[in-house]
Formats: sequence, structure tokens, C-alpha cells
Amino acid sequence: MSELTVGLMYGGATLAAMFAGVPIAFALGFVAVAFMYFFMPHASLDTVAQNVYEEMSSITLLSIPLFILKGAAIGRSRAGADLYSALHGWMYRIPGGLGIANVFACALFAAMAGSSPATCSAIGSAGIPEMRKRGYPPGFAAGIIAAGGTLGILLPPSITMILYAVAAEVSLGRLFLAALGPGLLMVVLFATYVGFQYRFEERKAATAFETKGVSSVLLNQEAYTRAQKLALLPRVLPFVLLLTGVMFALYGGYATPSETAGLGAILALALIAVIYGVWRARDIAPILAATLRESTMLMLIIGMSLLYSYVMSYLHISQSAAQAIVALGLGKWMLLTVILLMVVGLGFFLPPVSIILMTAPIILPPLKAAGFDLIWFGVVMTIVMEMGLIHPPVGLNLFVIKNIAPDIPLGAIIRGVLPFVGLMILTIVILSLAPGIAIWLPTAVMK
Repeated sequence: MSELTVGLMYGGATLAAMFAGVPIAFALGFVAVAFMYFFMPHASLDTVAQNVYEEMSSITLLSIPLFILKGAAIGRSRAGADLYSALHGWMYRIPGGLGIANVFACALFAAMAGSSPATCSAIGSAGIPEMRKRGYPPGFAAGIIAAGGTLGILLPPSITMILYAVAAEVSLGRLFLAALGPGLLMVVLFATYVGFQYRFEERKAATAFETKGVSSVLLNQEAYTRAQKLALLPRVLPFVLLLTGVMFALYGGYATPSETAGLGAILALALIAVIYGVWRARDIAPILAATLRESTMLMLIIGMSLLYSYVMSYLHISQSAAQAIVALGLGKWMLLTVILLMVVGLGFFLPPVSIILMTAPIILPPLKAAGFDLIWFGVVMTIVMEMGLIHPPVGLNLFVIKNIAPDIPLGAIIRGVLPFVGLMILTIVILSLAPGIAIWLPTAVMK
């Protein structure tokens, strides 16, 4: 049987299992073991557990549960709401300042938590009601939080980037540094759009008032005194210092990613104990349970994805697919376009974790042969996968927002996020024209 036939059967069986409703981890594991039974020596079945263990016994992967613990500690306290309140208080004079404050709150919280759904939930639960109370259209408010939450897989520490570093065998420190410039660029683009859209909504409200006498709270925003603004800072500054300290330890070379994750988790638990009084067993138990649940689910997906990739490599499916891509004779940028469109398509159905581990053996060799920097591509691929979190039919953040604000129609949420998808595409174009935005910082810091 040809490698093409086996590859088509492998991919078809995987899609069939997923569309049948089988959870991703079990679908990948079932297909991998089935093809080991039929197409590999039967003795290989005796090594399934060993292969999964060897693939997962990476010191880099150890940091994932620790980063999840840090995110759970912050996400299940009032840190997100306090962070949002402080930013809103200091930015209320800026047109669209409340929406922009939510974008910045998402960025800062994402950098502390490293999770997109956690960012959406923590910031959105406070931000969406506040924006709607102040006259923001529901879809616009939902779009700000859904798109801002995607920064959780781009701004370090990012669990998705940890997995890419493992799959591509590149430096995690360099990858984290490379994400900072594009991450800040996206924050600026998002905030700029929010400001302009707010002006548009404000003019529309003013026209409605003048022509129909319909008043809108959008035209009557409250003010904050200096004393009120200063009073908002004490609960926020410790978490900003936590973020700064963790980044300094990581990028300064004082700690490995795993050590940094452990340090961040311990400090996050200490801060919520001191600031919010979250230290009793009944308070800590939900945090540890959420960490254990999410870590187990994620590590199971990782383990099965790595087994899936191992079988794909053993059967020469990934090598043949990579050779077929090269044999197309596509130009450098057309090759990149085709691969990114494939990632977009997979984003309709799969989470970023599975996309990375399933496609890395296929797409990275041709890209490297074409002369692309794999660090740069890791950033671009992460942005493309961010799009998958907010575009239908299964954008995870869309359903997180729907859960937070069930009265907002899903159609309105989708219309609210589409402009942000366009801004993500613009970011990819800018990075393609000016790759130094991603590359200059790791080059400067790590030579």
C-alpha cells in the first residue's frame, strides 16, 4: 500500500473520529494505536506507554502545569476585575477609554495567566457588563473581550508557544522574546480600532439624540478624581510587579522556563493570600482542582498528539507530505500562504495544541528549506491560531463570551470579532514585510 493511500486513510480516520464526537485526545490516541496494529510490527504496541512517556519527558513541558496554576490563582481571584477597574479609572478621558482599558487588561492578564479562555472569563465577566452599562453595543463589547483574550496564546508565558518550541526544537526563551513585539503591535492595533469605533458609535448616538431625542449613556460618562484613581492602584501593582519579576527572571537568564513557572505560581498564590485572603483550604481547593483538571486534559492531548505524530513519522506520512509540498515548486511566499491557509482551515475544528503537534512534522521542514526563520514562523503561526479562537464555527472564545453574556446573540458576537480578525491578518502582513519586529529582540538580548 502506498504512503499516499496510508496517509489519506490516516487523515480520514482522524476526521471521522473527531466528527463522531470523540474527544480530541482519545480520537488521536485511538487512530494512532489502530494504525500501529495494522501497519506496524505488533511488538510496537508494547511500547505505546513508553513512547508517550519519552515524548512527554521534556523539562520544557513541566512548566505547563505550573503556568496553569499561576493563571488559575489569578483568574479565580478578583485580580482580573481589579486590574480592569484600575485601567478604566486611569483611561476614562481617552475616547473609547473603557474599551481600550479592556484591551490592555486582557493583554496584562494574558501575560500573567497564559491562557486565552481564562483571560476572556476573568476580564469579560467584569468588562462586558461595565461596557454595556456605559452604552457600548453588545456585539462591540463582546468582540473587544473575545479578541483581547486571544492575546493569551501570544504574549508570554504562552502554553501554545511552549508546545511549538518543543515541536520545532527551538529556544523557548527566544520564542517568548520574539512574541513581545508582535504582541504589542496587536495591542496597539486593537486599541486604535476600539477608539475609532467608539467615536463612530458616539456620533451615531449624538445623531439619534438630535433627530429622535433618544438619549444614550454613551454621551454621559462619569469622571474619576485623582484620589479615586490612586485608590485603585494598591491591589494592582503587586500583580504587575509579579509579571515584571517573572519576565526579568526568565529573560535575564536567572531561571529556566520551568523554574520561572514555579516561581510565578508560588508568588501568585502568596499574593492572593495576602491581598484577597485566599489561603484557607476551601479557598485553595477550587484553584488546585481547576489546575489539575486543565493540566490533565492538556497533557493527555499532548501525549496522544505526540504518539499520533510518532506513528505518522514511522509510516513516512509526514516525510512524504513534506516532500510533496516541496515538489509543488511553490515560491517562498506562496508556500507560506498555502501552509497558513491550511492552519486556518484546521483552526475551524482543532485547538492550537493539536494543530501544532499534528502539523509540525509536515510543515516545518519545507519552511526551513525555503529559508524561513522558525522562530519568526512560530509567532506568525500563533497569530493564525489566535484567529481560530474567534472565527466560527468552533471559535472557543466565542462560546466563552456566550457563557459570560448569554443574552448577546451569537451572531452579534461574531460580527463584533470580525474586524479584529482583519487586524490579525494585517499583523501577519506587517510581520511578513518587516520580520525584524519579531526577530530583533531575541537577537539583541540572546545574540
